[in-house]
Amino acid sequence: MSTEVSRRHVLAAGAALAGSAALIAGSEGTAGAATAPAGSGAEKSRVKPTIVLVHGGYADSSCWNATIGRLQDKGYTTICAANPLRGIPTDAPYVASLLDSISGPVVLVAHSMGGTVITNAAAGKDNVKALVYIAAFVPDVGETQGQLIDKFPGSEVLPVSVPVPYTKADGTTGTDLYLSKDGQAAFAADISAADFRVLQATQRPFDAASFTYPTTAAAWKTIPTWGLVAGRDKAIPPAAERWMYSRANARKIVEVPRSSHVVMISHPKAVADLITDAARSVA
Repeated sequence: MSTEVSRRHVLAAGAALAGSAALIAGSEGTAGAATAPAGSGAEKSRVKPTIVLVHGGYADSSCWNATIGRLQDKGYTTICAANPLRGIPTDAPYVASLLDSISGPVVLVAHSMGGTVITNAAAGKDNVKALVYIAAFVPDVGETQGQLIDKFPGSEVLPVSVPVPYTKADGTTGTDLYLSKDGQAAFAADISAADFRVLQATQRPFDAASFTYPTTAAAWKTIPTWGLVAGRDKAIPPAAERWMYSRANARKIVEVPRSSHVVMISHPKAVADLITDAARSVA
């Protein structure tokens, strides 16, 4: 067989194979379109919001670990803000700068003192579509955390807080509050003693002045809000949480009756479910 004939045979065979592949691909594409579930195009076109989680005092971002896993399993991008815990003038602009760096919609979530931070930080942020408060403060303009924690009886956390003086950058003296080794009953009664020892050893203290700074904005007045009540909270009294969420006209309030203050550690599924509910509502 001549080289030219062999070349023609190869080209012809290649063309036949290419045509067969195109027919197969076309038929598979048609079948795929025919069997695709109704509404799948709309589902794909939805942009899932980024979930931004803000921790409170005596904690760091690791307190969200069990919640993060559940959110990521549902396909949500999650970011934990490293809350400075220095008070509104420092914490709110810091978290606001993180929000500015995120393209697309955001569901902003906070625990405890982080609630004060997001209430101020989210003001005027068009990309923040929902606020989710987890056993958190929800202050109004002019209110302080000190006023809110004393509004209802039941908080036991300050007596087990250890004051530690520190020198600020300007040379003045501030006071950090650390949770003592005797603080489990007041802060985290429903986790194991071993887990509490780790939490207490790795905690980040907060500046005691955080209780004195008045809130300058109330983002919950313009952004849809969700709230979770920790039913056995001895840091922020459950009655205070219910009252603050109700005042904020929360779209949904759930209660975990047996939870301590650290509900995101002891009941991460309930926390993740509420966050997911908010995310789906604003998607």
